[in-house]
Amino acid sequence: MMVSIILGIRQISDADILVLEGTASGAPVGPVYQSLRYDFPRVLTLDVRDTTLVEVENPLLKPLVMPTFMLPNVILSSDYLISVAPLKVIGGLGRLAIANLLGLIPSTKYGTGTKGGWEELYALGIDKVLADLFYTMPFDLGIIEASQRFISKGDPAKGDKEPLGKIFIGEPYKVDLEASQSLGIKMDYLKLIDEARVDLEV
Repeated sequence: MMVSIILGIRQISDADILVLEGTASGAPVGPVYQSLRYDFPRVLTLDVRDTTLVEVENPLLKPLVMPTFMLPNVILSSDYLISVAPLKVIGGLGRLAIANLLGLIPSTKYGTGTKGGWEELYALGIDKVLADLFYTMPFDLGIIEASQRFISKGDPAKGDKEPLGKIFIGEPYKVDLEASQSLGIKMDYLKLIDEARVDLEV
């Protein structure tokens, strides 16, 4: 999937391409890039933990739970942002293009103890956090790679796969909504995003 995206971009632009990701544990993401064979010419792969962080205010007048987020500065200086996510259903809830943005939040800033993770965010209600994040870190495009559906009862590392042979492309909210409606996947953060939108229209 990533190869196709990069080739598609190169057909219309010679702009710098950055791939940015982080891990829930705060461990280096380099080994993940290596296992996925992310070694593309003129493409820079970055680890969230190695970026400079800036505090960004939530534009909502009444944030659900997060008035600010600590985010990598490279995101703010990028011209076009794309979220590429596999189709995952964890504990009965879809975790697609918008939920994929969680990987850009430095887990060591929102975890407890020495292992990092997003414990603080989950304690606040992760769907509320994702709704706040959607407005604070708006992305231009969402791509859901749905050649198969990964279903897990709770552990993101363990589950079952079933073939689908689909791909969804569009603005992150719209693409998550399309996948939700066409595949019958529940995503609580979509409803929260709808409710919060009224705040911006006041």
